[in-house]
Amino acid sequence: MLAAGWLWVVITLIASAGQTARNTMQRDLAIKVGMVGATLVRFLFGLPFGILFLISLIVFTKTSLPGLNLPFVLWVMLGALSQIVATGLMLMAMNERSFVVATAYIKTEPVLVAIFGLAFLGDALTIQSAAAILIATVGVMLMSWTRSASNPSLKPLLFGIGAAALFGISAVAFRGAIRSLDTDWFVMAATFSLAIGLAIQTTLLMIYLVLFDLSSLIAIVRAWRLSMLAGFVGAASSQFWFLAFALTSAANVRTLALIEVPFAQIVSRRLFDQKTTLREIAGILLVVGGITLLLWSR
Repeated sequence: MLAAGWLWVVITLIASAGQTARNTMQRDLAIKVGMVGATLVRFLFGLPFGILFLISLIVFTKTSLPGLNLPFVLWVMLGALSQIVATGLMLMAMNERSFVVATAYIKTEPVLVAIFGLAFLGDALTIQSAAAILIATVGVMLMSWTRSASNPSLKPLLFGIGAAALFGISAVAFRGAIRSLDTDWFVMAATFSLAIGLAIQTTLLMIYLVLFDLSSLIAIVRAWRLSMLAGFVGAASSQFWFLAFALTSAANVRTLALIEVPFAQIVSRRLFDQKTTLREIAGILLVVGGITLLLWSR
């Protein structure tokens, strides 16, 4: 039986694999339905599955829903809004640069998560954990550095770092929402928070598209098969993210999630025919070393 202290590790690895698959699908969808449309797919088509997860939990475990409270509402609203904007910036970064380098920019997130988590939730780090976060982050920065010819563009860097900061805020906010619920069972707290978060995000983006970008909404409906698949994969990976946030600090989860960078390398080579440089390989080794230190320090 898996020790409880290591359960978050397995859950985070599953979430990372699912998120890599979802990001790949969203990148393809962005070409067909635009950036806002591809951002909505994650939430609109993920919401039915999020609700299904919650209903299934209630039916099969006979567990009642936790009650709402003001801290939960504020935390989940902050998480939902910041994640919407972060997802859009992520897709814009991927559109500007290679899939793997864009992912590397975004994975500067753990340092920010550690700072936000300490400031707002009191999630302290050990010296070893802090060193692991720094080593892994240096790895993704090394991967992000590129020898652009004469006129390098800052757009992908700004989009990626902006997405990282907002993803960091959303991670800490959702952990805050989960912790604020009056329930001792982390699975219910995570599943309930996910369903409410998806409902908020779907409502806001639907209003925006109906008022300002109806053509993207129509395109999403027409691409419903790929959208439904992306929605399911997104909801499933989010479910595992929320479970991990319920078990340990957001900084630990997001540092281990840097394993997505090697995942992205595999996807890039196989699907997008993008080459991996020696510098990126060195960055991956640092990422792996940082993750190893994080797990060893537990």
